[in-house]
Amino acid sequence: MGAKGYGVLASSCLTVFALDQITKAYITACFPLYASRTVIPGFFNVVHYRNTGVAFGLFGGTASPLRDAVLLLFPLAAITGILLFAFMGRPKRRDVLLALGGIMGGALGNLLDRFRYGGVVDFLDVYLGTVHWPAFNLADSAISIGAFYLILRYGRMKEP
Repeated sequence: MGAKGYGVLASSCLTVFALDQITKAYITACFPLYASRTVIPGFFNVVHYRNTGVAFGLFGGTASPLRDAVLLLFPLAAITGILLFAFMGRPKRRDVLLALGGIMGGALGNLLDRFRYGGVVDFLDVYLGTVHWPAFNLADSAISIGAFYLILRYGRMKEP
């Protein structure tokens, strides 16, 4: 991967990280913890939650040194893996670099939240009637979209 590829990876990562942190700063400054504001009735709220668990709030109510270690080490391992993959020259396609950068930027954003707030700031609440998807943020979206794209992209590739 050349300098242009590193620029795409870094730009994608930094853009996701910056947008994630800007939106979370707005939420923490303008919404008290656990506040909710309806944007589209029956479908979408802006909320202010702190997720101390893993994805979708799993294990949020449990406190253990093992859980805390996993919540810190897993994103670091993901970031390290992406950097190793990139520096080994594997990804050459811009779309793959954008997806990897989005995943890395999201992981960094959520990791910073854990250090700053003791949990991840979630603020997007999508629901249909009384059925709610767990609250999430831009970092979660970037991670999910990037991972889904890579699964689709590499899941269709034929073995050489």
